[in-house]
Amino acid sequence: MNYLLISRLLGFIALLLGASMAMSLPWAFPLFGQTQQFEADSFHALLGTMALCAVLGGGLMWLGRRSAEDRLFRREGIAVVALSWLMASVLGAVPYWFSGTAIGYDDQGRPQQMDFFDGLFESASGFTGTGATVLTDLEDEELVPRAVLFWRSETHFLGGLGIMVLFVAILGLGSAGKTLMQAEMPGPSQDSTHSRIQRVAWSFAGIFIGLTVLLSVLLRIQGVSWFDSLCHAFGTIATGGFSTHNKSVEFFGSVGVEMTIALFMIIACTNFTLLYFLVIWKPGKLLADVEFRIYLIVMFTVTALVVGTELYGGYFTDLGSGLRYGIFQVVSIQTNTGFGTHNFDQWSSFSRALLLVLMFVGGCAGSTSCSIKVIRHILFFKILGLEIEQVFHPTVVRHVKLGEKTLPDPEVRKNVTLYFGVITLIFVVGWLLLVALEPDSTWTEAGLPVREKLIDCASAVAATLNGVGPGLGIVGESENYSHFHGLSKFVLTWLMLLGRLEVFVLLVLFVPRFWRSA
Repeated sequence: MNYLLISRLLGFIALLLGASMAMSLPWAFPLFGQTQQFEADSFHALLGTMALCAVLGGGLMWLGRRSAEDRLFRREGIAVVALSWLMASVLGAVPYWFSGTAIGYDDQGRPQQMDFFDGLFESASGFTGTGATVLTDLEDEELVPRAVLFWRSETHFLGGLGIMVLFVAILGLGSAGKTLMQAEMPGPSQDSTHSRIQRVAWSFAGIFIGLTVLLSVLLRIQGVSWFDSLCHAFGTIATGGFSTHNKSVEFFGSVGVEMTIALFMIIACTNFTLLYFLVIWKPGKLLADVEFRIYLIVMFTVTALVVGTELYGGYFTDLGSGLRYGIFQVVSIQTNTGFGTHNFDQWSSFSRALLLVLMFVGGCAGSTSCSIKVIRHILFFKILGLEIEQVFHPTVVRHVKLGEKTLPDPEVRKNVTLYFGVITLIFVVGWLLLVALEPDSTWTEAGLPVREKLIDCASAVAATLNGVGPGLGIVGESENYSHFHGLSKFVLTWLMLLGRLEVFVLLVLFVPRFWRSA
């Protein structure tokens, strides 16, 4: 293991992270229209964090300056990706701590400042694109300064773009970039259309930034302020879900804004390789893709079921409002974004169950979505069908196919089934930990029945592991995670990171053999 090279690369990432905080500084000034007076606390908090990133980054690069070997092997690449996400989560929380950002008011009416677990939870939620929050009043400048609120949404932009994708785009790193990109981008990746991995990284970054700029402009045209437009564009394209208002997208009260964001959520959860083909005027690649078609079919089918169920039950009074709220919330949950225009926690049990299942589906591979991904579900059912056939035709040999392409059978079967098994294990363990750590008083103090604890904890684990954000009950669309105790938030923070890095990249850090020299 080349520790000096790892140190140098982590140092560069720390410097990159600190420099990116400069984007949030202007919003501390009244000139930009978000605050009535200069926000000294948030401005100095961001400057202090930038200085900390500079010192840490410079120190790590200085330590790694003597590395004679610049070649990055697979183990070093995995270590850089995993450690960079952990480092970013900690450094990203510092502005919350330095600025005195508060999650709400205590019983005496005093601001209750974020503690270690709160800051780490909010930072990891931003970078991983989860969108779960512990903040109870986003619109109160006394609790959440505007510059810090912008930084909160900016972490979506940085995490969605991918720290490693940006890193590879800038430095290149030759063949080592492929290792970093594969470890960074969630889901089974398709073959690259470019021979040079740096060009792939620049293409990904260009599409991501282009979509963010386009959505920001479209929202501004519809009357949304630049501050809100940028923050919601960050949350949409990164499929994160952080809003600048307590009512999320519902605050704008505009069907046009809602449908625009819904469309871009669908686009952001499409494989970026296919979006590249669309950019170069080859739409046939997109339409012919099996995963993309199933992705849309699942989305439209669940929407029809939800709208039909709630119309039949009388919750939606007319088809127009049913389609408006049903489409947005189904898209928001499947894409793992988590924006809200309606309190879906008040829907029927069947509709809520559909949304809970949808959390484990997600979008397409190679997108900004977390979760299991549509492609794995397709392959899993194909593998299941072949295994069932072998029960009564044990001598028949069939291969797993995706469209007309035959996939490497043993490798695909092992990877897909193993991933499903590991996700199931992590979900069960996380659920049991949350049930054990969180006292019943959390529900009684919130005025909720304790009998809801099991399903609420299960939805909280599903929502954080799959990068969705809101769950059901105490963590529903109109609620947040501030009710939970510190250790519970810490468990959920790890679940967010595990889900974003697809489990194995983070788990290998705890394997002693990983760190030993071969």
